[in-house]
Amino acid sequence: MMLLKRKTSAETLKLQEKYGVPYLVFPSLENTGLVRHAFSTRLGGCSTGDLATMNLSSTRGDDPENVKENFQRFGAAVGFDPKDLVLSLQTHTTNVRLVTAVTRRTLVDRGKGFTRPRDYKDVDGLITNVPGLVLATFYADCVPLYFVDPVHRAIGLSHSGWRGTVNRMGEVTLQRMKEAFGTRPSDVWTAIGPSICQDCYEVSEDVAQEFIRAFEGRADNRLLYRKENGKYQLNLWRANELVLLESGVPKDRIAVTDICTCCNP
Repeated sequence: MMLLKRKTSAETLKLQEKYGVPYLVFPSLENTGLVRHAFSTRLGGCSTGDLATMNLSSTRGDDPENVKENFQRFGAAVGFDPKDLVLSLQTHTTNVRLVTAVTRRTLVDRGKGFTRPRDYKDVDGLITNVPGLVLATFYADCVPLYFVDPVHRAIGLSHSGWRGTVNRMGEVTLQRMKEAFGTRPSDVWTAIGPSICQDCYEVSEDVAQEFIRAFEGRADNRLLYRKENGKYQLNLWRANELVLLESGVPKDRIAVTDICTCCNP
């Protein structure tokens, strides 16, 4: 089992492994009994070189057969069929797509990005209430946002880098779930997934000023602080937590990662 550097002793995320594939889960989302979810590591796949080994991206020059095999391995470990995948196509927007399965016996979104081409672009978030569909989004150091609505049996998964965060991707996703399913933020279990921590994330003055404006009155040292070199250390975990809180999600329904993707390359 791999060893992880954690930012706290709380162990908010649980490390699991099956068939030689390690992955991370949030107990709070598992406990809903509604959804299987995971955050992959770079271990357990078949890719080589700089992409070793669990590469799930088709845009980094990997052999497509390696990517396909990696998805097969990851699916077997987590418990899903890769044919049910729907993949995002991220460009740091706050665009959220409602994912559906079948209309009049015609496949709508199932398999897009994996078994067949995507007919959409600029999609950083996915929501659905269709059992069996698998939402997949992609990350280097940006923030994954997980949403589970146990009342309306709906889920969401969104990519939130600094641009998505300052433009309140968490709030936008909840609003789209409300429009599509009737979701109430007070009912939703959320999680802020593994991503870069404040200690590792240095930003320039222009980015810092955007956050100071967006979080007026809440931009204390927990969110960002200025260093002697004129740069800032930014806490995307705290920023996304504030967005979720201000959107009406109860604090005890927000799980915040304790694992940094920079501390754990």
